[in-house]
Parts: sequence; structure tokens; C-alpha cells
Amino acid sequence: MTGQKPGDKLPSRVYEAELLRLQIELVTLQQWVRDTGARVVVIFEGRDAAGKGSAIKRITERLNPRWCRIAALPAPSERERTQWYFQRYIEHLPSAGEIVLFDRSWYNRAGVERVMGFCTSKEYRRFLQQAPIFERLLVEDGIILRKYWFSVSDLEQERRFKSRRQDPMRRWKLSDMDLQSISKWVEYSRAKDEMFVHTDVPGSPWYVVESDDKRKARLNIINHLLSTIAYGRSDPPMVRIPPRPPIGDYVRPPREEFTDVPDHAATLIP
Repeated sequence: MTGQKPGDKLPSRVYEAELLRLQIELVTLQQWVRDTGARVVVIFEGRDAAGKGSAIKRITERLNPRWCRIAALPAPSERERTQWYFQRYIEHLPSAGEIVLFDRSWYNRAGVERVMGFCTSKEYRRFLQQAPIFERLLVEDGIILRKYWFSVSDLEQERRFKSRRQDPMRRWKLSDMDLQSISKWVEYSRAKDEMFVHTDVPGSPWYVVESDDKRKARLNIINHLLSTIAYGRSDPPMVRIPPRPPIGDYVRPPREEFTDVPDHAATLIP
């Protein structure tokens, strides 16, 4: 990528090649996590349409879903609203050998809940006080914690909203809450700034991902995540594929006895 300027568009072949290289490294990281019993938590926060979901998709694309989970919690139930705020997130934390990616997290309280009035000022202040303590406890217990904030400009966010509106496969991503992030842009900016003042601390700092260019953002976050974890290489042992035994007297039942899926693909061939 020599000669590339910050504003230059990344060529597709360069992007695909580097993404594949990084995804291979992610597989190596996951194997190390499994072998050592490490626990990894990665938090994805940012404005609506900032590219968090697409980054998570590229990270998990080639990983074993048994050991890499995505935690995307819905709105709290009536029972959960009466619990300690962090309680419902604790059950989603990783066990030994697991990676958990939080697609939004306990920082909902510092963002949408604060701006939209879903929590009281007292609850909000308590969160800002407790969040660094909660995260310090996680880190002291050995959890590898990384927090990423996806930063997108107002014009790019609006462009993505319009693109989603025109795309029937992505229209479901638009909600009234998302659209209110346009009219409440300044309020969200202030909430983010205050959140950083209280929670961008040495033990669990925020890392800002510039995401107006989604492809660059994906490569940047994966590369950074890998660079911050001192993982070792531990390739799984090469498995031996046994020889296929003789069929013997086995006779397969006639195909006519089964109900096949219609060959739709064949109808597409001119």
C-alpha cells in the first residue's frame, strides 16, 4: 500500500488480499485462545450506521462459532430493569478459550439511554462511576478487554441511511431510533465526549476507528486487535483421514424412495 494517501480509495484486490491475511491471523489467534484458555472481550460502539456490524462480520467470518460468540442484547425485560445494570451482561462474558464480541454493550447507558431519556440522571452518573471499576475487575481477573469506537461523519451517516432505505435487503436496519440519531447528532456527540472523559482510562482505553471508509476501517480494527494481543502460534495437529472401508453387502435404497429438493439451479442455465 505504498503511496496510498489517507483519502485514497483502497483497491479491491489490495483490500481482499489483506483481509484474507488478517482473517488467517484471526484463526491463529482463536487457536491460541483455545489452547491457553484465554478470555477475550471486544466491545464495538459508535453511532448508528458507523460500520460496526460489517466489521464484526469480517472478524467472525472464518472463525469457529463455538468459540467466538456475538453478544447483541435486545432491550432489557421488565425483570432485567430491576437488576444491577451490569448484571445481564455478565452472563455473556467468555469462559476459558472463548472470544465474545459485544455488538453494543453496557455503554448503551452512556449513549442511547442518556440521549433518549431511557435512564435517570442518577442512573447515568452511577454508570459513569461504576463502568471503570467493573472493567478493572474484568481485566484484573485476566480477561483481555478491547473497546472500539467507530467514528463516522454526519454526511456519511446520512448517505448510508439513504442507501439502506433503497436496499430491500438492508431496509430492516433502519428504525425510528436510528433516524433520530440525525436530529440528535449534537446530543450524541456530547454524550460520547462525556463518556470518554470517565471511561477512557489506562486499564481499559477506547480506541477510535475512523469509519467513513468501511473497508479501511475493517482492516484497521482487525490489524489493531491482533497487534494488541501477544498471542502465539499453535497450529492444530494435522489430522489423519482414515481409509474408506469396503461397502460389503450394503445396498443403498432406491432414490425414488426419497423426496429430493427441486433442482432450481438447473433452471438458471440458459
